[in-house]
Amino acid sequence: MTGPVPSSAAAPASPPVPAPLARLDAHLHALTAFYLELHRDPELSGAERRTADRFAARLESAGFAVTRGIGGHGLAGVLRNGDGPTVLLRAELDALPVRETSGLPYAADGEAAHACGHDLHLAAAAGTAALLAGTPGAWRGTLVVVGQPAEETLEGARAMLADGLYRRCGRPDEVLAQHAAPLPAGMVAHGYGPVTAGSVTFRVVVHGRGGHAGAPHLAVDPVVAAAHVVTRLQTVVAREAAPAEQVAVTVGSFRAGDRANVIPDRAELALTVRAVSEASLARAAEAVERIVRAECAAAACPREPEILRVSASPVTHPDPGVTASVREAHTAAFGAERVMMWPPSLATEDFALFGDAGLEVHGERGIRLGYWMLGAAGPAAWSRAPGTTAAQKLAALPANHAPDFAPDVRTALPAGVRALTTAALARLGAP
Repeated sequence: MTGPVPSSAAAPASPPVPAPLARLDAHLHALTAFYLELHRDPELSGAERRTADRFAARLESAGFAVTRGIGGHGLAGVLRNGDGPTVLLRAELDALPVRETSGLPYAADGEAAHACGHDLHLAAAAGTAALLAGTPGAWRGTLVVVGQPAEETLEGARAMLADGLYRRCGRPDEVLAQHAAPLPAGMVAHGYGPVTAGSVTFRVVVHGRGGHAGAPHLAVDPVVAAAHVVTRLQTVVAREAAPAEQVAVTVGSFRAGDRANVIPDRAELALTVRAVSEASLARAAEAVERIVRAECAAAACPREPEILRVSASPVTHPDPGVTASVREAHTAAFGAERVMMWPPSLATEDFALFGDAGLEVHGERGIRLGYWMLGAAGPAAWSRAPGTTAAQKLAALPANHAPDFAPDVRTALPAGVRALTTAALARLGAP
């Protein structure tokens, strides 16, 4: 026998929609057009002039006071709304040197592409800026929205901070950012502990003595020496890192010679070391330098190798309290089934420099970080992906930096605005 459900057993009412998000639908058409404009016209690290101008114009139209040219093409918009904390939202301006193969009608046509989702980050940040600027009664404090250049080369955050970002736009209490990932759109993922790895990028030159291919005994072959370096570097992870440590050493470039019958006089390598702890990263980087020098000595190279640390980035370790607060806000906004945990990743980025990891650049202590992953795969792509488990589908979907990576703008963009706005509201002051 069935009957009416007693009122005490009724499903709980959905939480009220925050006032800023009630206006989201009215902004989506313009935000989508902005996203498509960014996606069609990507610019590489350090050359993001048009992208910066477009983002600055969005912030200015929302009422932000914008400072341009910070550390290159970096910019920051500031909106003050009474007493309260200062919260900085970071989005990246740059694209990758990749030719897009997504086949989308708005795909970039050239040798650059937003294959990491920075266009999605910018459009979501522009949406959050507009929504919060339009509802000043919903929050208190100071909102700073930053467009960072040169994230892909791990140079932009350091350059902006060294150029006085915090001095010019105010010291933030917290810095928040999100990053696109091949999760289903409408999902977010948080990590407790390290979220992305620290890294060191090396450029190595092995010097030999050139000669004729028919008289190798009269030369010192840098190709062979460099090949031994590449082979021996594989032992850094296999034999010098504890099995429980997450460490990766990758040689991404090997260049030497032009002709088959000529032994060149030099070989060049480009490689990265990544780890999710600073101690592991330091040990692995030291091992790389030791191995390069030892292999060159074993080959009797006529000169010491050149070993240049091109760039470095710290481990991204969000503040546990900020993470818990933003995760709670996301659970209320998306539902618990759409908020997942994120394991430590060996992807790298320079976001951590905005916090205490960048003390040597900005000199400020106690700046807390919040960082989460934002799903970007549309429902059609997810259903088409081979596999029966989430792990299998994730492995099959185009990953960040792949030439066919492209967020599903219809689902990922509104979710991105919702995720960033709810996070900002959770950390700004209450009205």
